[in-house]
Amino acid sequence: MQAPSTLRSGWASRFGFVLAAAGSAVGLGNIWKFPYIAGIHGGGAFVLVYLACILLLGLPIMVAELLIGRCGQRDAVGSFVALEGPSSPWRLVGWVSVLAAFLLLSFYSVVAGWSFDYVFKAVTGALHQGSPQQVCDLFGQLTASPGRVLFWQALFIMATVGIVVGGIRGGIERWSKVLMPGLFALLVLLFLHAMLSPGGSQALRFMFLPDFSLLTSQSLLDALGHAFFTLSLGAGVMITYGSYLDSGADLFGLSFRIALLDTLVAMLASLTIFSVVFSAGMPLGGGPGLVFETLPILFMQLPFGKLWALVFFLLLAFAALTSAISMLEVVVAYLVDEYRWRRSRATGLVGTAAFVLGIPCALSFNIWSDVTLLPGRTVFQSFDLLVSSYMLPLGGLLVAVYAGWVWVEAPQRGGLGNMRKAGHLFTVWHFLVRYLAPAAVLLVILHEAGLFS
Repeated sequence: MQAPSTLRSGWASRFGFVLAAAGSAVGLGNIWKFPYIAGIHGGGAFVLVYLACILLLGLPIMVAELLIGRCGQRDAVGSFVALEGPSSPWRLVGWVSVLAAFLLLSFYSVVAGWSFDYVFKAVTGALHQGSPQQVCDLFGQLTASPGRVLFWQALFIMATVGIVVGGIRGGIERWSKVLMPGLFALLVLLFLHAMLSPGGSQALRFMFLPDFSLLTSQSLLDALGHAFFTLSLGAGVMITYGSYLDSGADLFGLSFRIALLDTLVAMLASLTIFSVVFSAGMPLGGGPGLVFETLPILFMQLPFGKLWALVFFLLLAFAALTSAISMLEVVVAYLVDEYRWRRSRATGLVGTAAFVLGIPCALSFNIWSDVTLLPGRTVFQSFDLLVSSYMLPLGGLLVAVYAGWVWVEAPQRGGLGNMRKAGHLFTVWHFLVRYLAPAAVLLVILHEAGLFS
């Protein structure tokens, strides 16, 4: 392995970094998973618990990941090598993160490709032709066609590669300044329209009038899990993005802004979807069925439904793209920093490899639907379980243990000097990342393993 180049690019502005990092956190999970889990757990009370989990679990680990990257000034693996030495076992944490990001991109691009397909359907008017049942059937027709699924997956990967190949300033930051404001503008437009619908007031009551009698132990575990996953923790993204920050960056303040933007998107998306669903007097569905089957039918019933359908699926595509570019950057940064690959070469090869690995995942919805990788799970479901339930939480757990227990014993190697100047804020962060965050993530892992079933 060769030493990385000393010439390292960085963010042109803190604003650009916040938009890129928030874009990584804002993904498909904000648009369909959070509304679903908030819905099944009763709304308001769950939202309060979720916000507490973001504050007490998500933020401390995010700060830790950014700190590791900023101090290491290298990729997710190289930062641990720079801080602890080439023979340190802590570099394994980086390797887990890089592998998780690569696997995540491979199957995430399949689902993200669906959003591109529905943007095309909205533009061509396909979502407004035929009966409600025929519109609902469009999703099944899409997933049943290997050629169409692979085409949109490839197109999504190409768009992601086209952005990341431009580098930090010319690619990721530049496009984040376009995609994220566009995403927020579309979301606010949808939100304002939804609030004027008959279901707007009901959605507000559901989200912000807590009924704690609806909370269960499962509610707490789901809030913990989603708070962790929604901030792009455990996949090396924040370590990689943090490595492009200068030494004077206020990590506490930046982390808070990222979490705030991510949470704001989840809340606005939930209120929008709840308003539309409540207006139609329908129960909340979950996952792809809600987004690609139920909502298109409901948009048909609204004035200017074609416009709102197009706005919604553009929002979904933007959210998917801003997350995917961060996953790709984690792997590309590793190859550029540790092996001195040209960015163009690294980006093209990793994007191609992610597409190829994602082919079995795409075929899991049609001709390989009976092929299992893990017992009782398709290839897609197996990848999702491995990455989301085990690799990402494990990466986050190890980051918390490292920041909370290892660095404090060797501050001259850890570069904690600037952080200590924050006084009481540093003390609170260190307590949370040392004790509460590891315990909470371990609880999530045990829950995903079925210990509490």
